[in-house]
Amino acid sequence: MSVLKGKGLRRRWLLNTVGVVTALGLVCVLGITVAFATNYYSAMESDMRYRAKTTTTFFADYQNMNYNDYYQSCITYAHTFEEKNNIELQFVNTKGDLVASSYGEWAVSAMTTEEIQRAITTRGVCTFRGSNPQTGERIMAVSSPIIYKNGEVIGVLRYVTSTRLMDRQIIYVGLISLTVFAVVVAIVLLSSNYYIRSILRPLNEIIDKAKMISGGSYGIQLQKHYDDEIGDLADAINEMSIKISQNEKMQTDFISSLSHELRTPLTAITGWSETILNSEDVDEDTRRGVKIIHGETNRLTEMVLDLLDFTRIQDGRMNLNIETADIRSEFEDTVYMYTNRLRQEGISLHYDETDEDIPEISCDPKRMRQVFLNLLDNAAKHGGEGKRVDASISRENGNVVICIRDYGAGIPEDEIPLVKKKFYKGSSKARGSGIGLAVCDEIVQMHGGTLTLENASGGGTLVTVLLPEVR
Repeated sequence: MSVLKGKGLRRRWLLNTVGVVTALGLVCVLGITVAFATNYYSAMESDMRYRAKTTTTFFADYQNMNYNDYYQSCITYAHTFEEKNNIELQFVNTKGDLVASSYGEWAVSAMTTEEIQRAITTRGVCTFRGSNPQTGERIMAVSSPIIYKNGEVIGVLRYVTSTRLMDRQIIYVGLISLTVFAVVVAIVLLSSNYYIRSILRPLNEIIDKAKMISGGSYGIQLQKHYDDEIGDLADAINEMSIKISQNEKMQTDFISSLSHELRTPLTAITGWSETILNSEDVDEDTRRGVKIIHGETNRLTEMVLDLLDFTRIQDGRMNLNIETADIRSEFEDTVYMYTNRLRQEGISLHYDETDEDIPEISCDPKRMRQVFLNLLDNAAKHGGEGKRVDASISRENGNVVICIRDYGAGIPEDEIPLVKKKFYKGSSKARGSGIGLAVCDEIVQMHGGTLTLENASGGGTLVTVLLPEVR
């Protein structure tokens, strides 16, 4: 059984568990990446500020030099700067001109970033982080003012580095975090899938068996997979199935015993009523009363026979005496026999005769007559107010099709799926046991056919019996 039946539970589980894990994981990845980037940039900025302060302090020892010697010392220091491959050291005068650079090339140029002027103005170390206006490259720059012995700011010492490598490192850390997160989510998905399968498989089995029990397969047992809440549910359903089976057997045994007990007095009543009716010494009022007794006795006898057939079906004791029979003749004989009975009740029975060749089929003629009589009787009882019943027989796609239609009020739509269930009478006020259709449906199924009921167009109920020509 596919676990797709539990897709609602699966979806809720994924949303409530994996969804939360995914959201938290993404927040963690973002937090780790941002924290790493912040720390990385802060560490680099702190290092560059320390370098700038230290170098500026170192150059304070040269304040006794004249300007030319001072600038020459800056150029010499820039050329001998050991970390020129990672960081550029610049000396910039107050006009924004590049005096010296560790890259070995300088020219008169305008200031490129705003922290130079801030360092000159505030006489403190200032930092810039962003894009170089000239090249568009992302950089970090730290400028520290150079103060001459007379207190005059004569320029700034500036450290500049590209953040490309830092950005790559941050992206690399983010990708590693995402990879770890993806592995964690995959593990959660696998473990969740295994866990939810361990729930859905026994749950689907419980659903299937519960449907079988509701369909009449009483007594079947579920296999208990786990000793947990689902196992307790399986135990409860197993116990329910056993008790229903026991109650069903008790009910069937009671109906069977009662039906057999009723047959003897009914036979006696029928026999004596027929004897009295055949007597010439009975006055008219008595004869009328005896006719009522005889008719009601026949009705009770039919109900008892239905009950006996029902118990045989329940116990699996109903057998068919299959032979090749002219199903058309059997149906027409039943229709013609029932016509007079319906006429007495003020109901006209219209048989749609056809010239179509209806082949003989393998069936139990006695049981099929029972089906036809029961369906005609139902049409009269439940649709008698329409004062008309139509009957027809035809061939269609390798099947013999028998249709019986009344012109009554029809069946409420919500009752159509239930009318063939045993003892179900629904909202009908007609007398009966509620098992006639259940017996008919079982007999038709035993012949490999189908019996369907539906509301006919224009009102009334249409019953259709399909019997295969070849079994």
